[in-house]
Amino acid sequence: MGRFTIRYGDHVTRARRDGRPVVALESTIISHGLPHPDNLRVAREIEQTVRDHGAVPATIGMIGGELIVGLEDAQVEHLASADGVAKLSVRDLAIAAATGADGATTVAATSAVAAAAGIGVFATGGLGGVHREANTTFDESADLTTLARTPIVVVCAGVKSILDVGATLERLETLGVSVAGYGTRRFPGFFVTDGGFDVDWQLDSPEAVAAAMAAREDHGVGAGALVLGNPLPTDEQLDTDLHDRTLAEGLELLASNGVTGKAVTPFLLSHFHSSTQGKSLEVNVRIILRNAALAAQIAAAAVPAHTALGFALPQ
Repeated sequence: MGRFTIRYGDHVTRARRDGRPVVALESTIISHGLPHPDNLRVAREIEQTVRDHGAVPATIGMIGGELIVGLEDAQVEHLASADGVAKLSVRDLAIAAATGADGATTVAATSAVAAAAGIGVFATGGLGGVHREANTTFDESADLTTLARTPIVVVCAGVKSILDVGATLERLETLGVSVAGYGTRRFPGFFVTDGGFDVDWQLDSPEAVAAAMAAREDHGVGAGALVLGNPLPTDEQLDTDLHDRTLAEGLELLASNGVTGKAVTPFLLSHFHSSTQGKSLEVNVRIILRNAALAAQIAAAAVPAHTALGFALPQ
């Protein structure tokens, strides 16, 4: 029997050896989140943004059953264009490895693999969460339960606005996952700046986030993630009326087409892309590039043991 282990890209191996900051990146945005050829272009832009802000990108994915932390460019290109790339959550990793699959890792799988690889910061677009009508469908992303046991900082633009944001925040609280706003006490709403809910904590600098990471490690209490909501500036968000109208139409189509489970998010994001004439795609790209930049700054701040101010205490 073979032994299935994590393999590191050469650039990540060098970064680990030299003690340089590393940022984990997911691969489902490449294979399932954006249309071709935008997906490959954006994947490369995300990695370059991490480099430009002082860290080394580690895009995580699976090629031929091999779990790789730090995909090479040719491997990223393969996941961007190949047919039959599996969408891998944590529960899928072992079976996919054993069957030699090509796969792209979700927020949950990327977080788990990154933490296992000793990477403390992960940049994504929007977090998964509790789906609308979950009280009857029980449809909830594995992102939430995975983050409850994964000590990593997830830099995101909040929860995807196609989900039940309030219920997701309630579940995160129940699961013991820390939530903070970056420069705000309002939880961002992915395509829109304000998701409609307050958060208890505000962190105002990369150094403040790095200090929270250090404090968690020093205390040794609680193994959950820190979800850091990084909102788009209001002048960069999707027009709110267009957003609400498109979402309502998408939810009706979802019901009439009987779309469920893993297919819900790609279906609704595709609907947003087509119905907004690509405006939502532009916003989506701005989100992930901004989050990649901030994640790199946090990872760089966390390498030296900074003692930083910048916390805003709960009121």
